Amino acid sequence: MKKIKINGTGCSLVDYVYLGIDFSSDIFRKYASKKDGDGGISPGKLVFTEEFEAFSAKKFSEVLTELTASEDPDSINIGGPSIVALIHAAQLLYNNNTEVSFYGYCGDDKSSEFLFEALQKTPINIQNYKKTRGHTPYTMVLSDPNYNNGEGERAFVNNIGAAWNFKVDSLSDDFFDADIILYGGTGLVPNIHDKLHLLLKKGRGKGGFSIVSTVYDFRNEKLNPGKPWPLGDSKLSFPLIDLLITDHEEALRISGQKYLDKAAAYFIDNGISAFIITNGAQNISIFSNGEKFQELSLMELPVSEAVTIDLQKDTGGDTTGCGDNFVGGVLTSIAMQFDKKKMDLVEAASWGIASGGLACFYLGGTYFEEGSGEKFKKVSDYYKKFKKQNWKKEA
Repeated sequence: MKKIKINGTGCSLVDYVYLGIDFSSDIFRKYASKKDGDGGISPGKLVFTEEFEAFSAKKFSEVLTELTASEDPDSINIGGPSIVALIHAAQLLYNNNTEVSFYGYCGDDKSSEFLFEALQKTPINIQNYKKTRGHTPYTMVLSDPNYNNGEGERAFVNNIGAAWNFKVDSLSDDFFDADIILYGGTGLVPNIHDKLHLLLKKGRGKGGFSIVSTVYDFRNEKLNPGKPWPLGDSKLSFPLIDLLITDHEEALRISGQKYLDKAAAYFIDNGISAFIITNGAQNISIFSNGEKFQELSLMELPVSEAVTIDLQKDTGGDTTGCGDNFVGGVLTSIAMQFDKKKMDLVEAASWGIASGGLACFYLGGTYFEEGSGEKFKKVSDYYKKFKKQNWKKEA
């Protein structure tokens, strides 16, 4: 099998994770969103620091002290839907002939020093991850493990920082010389997100396989409350996306529909050839029109029973990065199947389910291996158990 080159761009940042937040507490409800786009914090959603401070009339650092009784996070980690997914794929593909690279900007501050030191402990190529003026993007992750009957959830307060400086012309031509290209969480890299259709077109012209994974798009929700969130020029972008990976709420917001079946039909009618829609601890929905993957009518897959059982024990982890690692698992499977004429989307989703499940057992999105192959073994154990699940009857 020839060498597979995977390039990605989009969101990379520092995650500051705070555990034990109680979303039902009076103090959390004091700062909770009353309506979408108002700047308040909300379970499962993201808000920008500036918008939250306007909403609360306080510095977020002051509110953080109220919420946590401390400004010291439980975990500091590499975060971001793009780079976390790419790191995960690089770890799982350790024994394959692949090269995984991230392209982006961070700031010229101490947080960037942490990032680069941490990234040296991973197998990802970061020679095109560069420093620019400004603050390194970060997200304050507020985690309530007891939310939703113990399934857990997080609320996110994000600062885009130096990512504002990353633009279409920041991507060199060699970015598009890849077999697989990931655009991950570009909603947090605004100047890339708004021109996504141009990047997808260039990637398609070079013959690359394009994956778009989404993030809660507070910026566009704020700009146009209740209107569909754009992926660049969506009408141009959709037919150029080989695989869209999004969660339930994001699927509704991007499509402008109220129900998942309507959102799925909208994506199909507007030319997206394959998609995966996740839904936390609920079933995921997948579809392929047969262009790059084997044809597959809209169907559901369950989450991992083995993960659910293991989570009933004291894990010491949280759900931060589950979605990002899900994307990384799907990316891994696509790379492993890349020599096939038509890939198997169920197989790709199965690796995603196992990968997202494992992320519940450690803090933050990025897992630091003690040796190559360590994470692959852990994920493959869950993958094998999932494949034995009687999901055809469950779906």
